[in-house]
Amino acid sequence: METLAVNPGAMKIASWNVNSLNVRLPHLLQWLQDAAPFAVGLQETKLVDERFPAEALAEAGYHSVFSGQKTYNGVAILGREAPLDVQAGIPGFDDDQKRV
Repeated sequence: METLAVNPGAMKIASWNVNSLNVRLPHLLQWLQDAAPFAVGLQETKLVDERFPAEALAEAGYHSVFSGQKTYNGVAILGREAPLDVQAGIPGFDDDQKRV
């Protein structure tokens, strides 16, 4: 993954369609260490909430919020700071997809 040059003091925010966080976790942890983004949005985590690697991500210095499903969908937001508020889903919009 190519990292673009940014101005000193700029906030790095990234998005990554991981297509299975189980498979990509080692790559993600290494990339977080190398790129040190402030926040990251992950799509297609393909994990139920009980299997989300929140501890490993916390050890890497990231708070995480997530909403997952087995074998498809699933999203997460990682951040260097804890979120002030979290809402899963979109009020009044009921579907099978996951949103945070």
